[in-house]
Amino acid sequence: MIQPHSRKKQNMKRRQFLNSTLAAGASAAFLDALSYSGIAATPKHAFKLNYAPHFNMFKNLGGANPIDQLKFAADQGFLAWEDNQMKKKPIDLQKKIAATMAALNMKMGVFVAHASIGRVTFVKKADAVWESVLQDIRDSIEVAKRVNAKWMTMVPGSVDENGRDRLAMGYQTANVIELLRRCSGLLEPHGMVMVLEPLNWFTNHGGVFLQGSPQAYSICKAVNSPACKILFDIYHQQITEGNLIQNIERCWDEIGYFQVGDNPGRKEPGTGEINYRNVFKYIHSRGFDGVIGMEHGNSVKGAEGEKKVIAAYADADRF
Repeated sequence: MIQPHSRKKQNMKRRQFLNSTLAAGASAAFLDALSYSGIAATPKHAFKLNYAPHFNMFKNLGGANPIDQLKFAADQGFLAWEDNQMKKKPIDLQKKIAATMAALNMKMGVFVAHASIGRVTFVKKADAVWESVLQDIRDSIEVAKRVNAKWMTMVPGSVDENGRDRLAMGYQTANVIELLRRCSGLLEPHGMVMVLEPLNWFTNHGGVFLQGSPQAYSICKAVNSPACKILFDIYHQQITEGNLIQNIERCWDEIGYFQVGDNPGRKEPGTGEINYRNVFKYIHSRGFDGVIGMEHGNSVKGAEGEKKVIAAYADADRF
């Protein structure tokens, strides 16, 4: 169980880290990451969980520069960040993001390692296709090293719906497990984790192989690796199955990461039907100290909408 004063201690650690680093001397990149007059001595909010915004979520309030957006988020009390597109960013920018986050004592959340949505990749054995997946993992390991990331998103493609030589679902599932075991073998020596994201068929991603939390849970059990866990996206699972807290409880020992978005609309908490205060309260009660990615849009455009997002998390975190 996380103690009520843990966030205050983490904010104190952030200030101590900055002071000790400056006193001891730091690299030019590190010092450049700190050269921002807006870093607050005391963040505005003391969130109980590690909610992670993404780039351009606060572009009006924080500025167009991605580094300034990180610093603005830290000022607001956010202790983590995620970026699905991290692999596509220039290496120099990746390093600068990592240095800034280290300076701000922020956790790096997920980036997408592999997501073959709309393509048959995992479910059928094909040497060239499977090797491309494994190369994605190798490339992702190098990115993760640069940005201090532990988690990366994995979406294992679509189901095989070919009318002529379609494999039965049991065979498709066995193939997915086999390839995930190979991916895990690459990740395990580095202490990294691919998190499998079930996606909904009904609003966003019809045809994907991985749809629900029970399916993801059984696959993680079969892979049987610390490098293969579940990304429980609360938005997707509300659409697919509902019964959120009970499903989170049943999957708990295989969940490595959360993402959120309200439904309908996939905007910030409080704009739809999900009782995020109760969901966050349950996650917190289990002692979760990982990252909760804010993978959603803003319900209102501009600076006012960005203020609304921050207020929504402050409200949902009030338990």
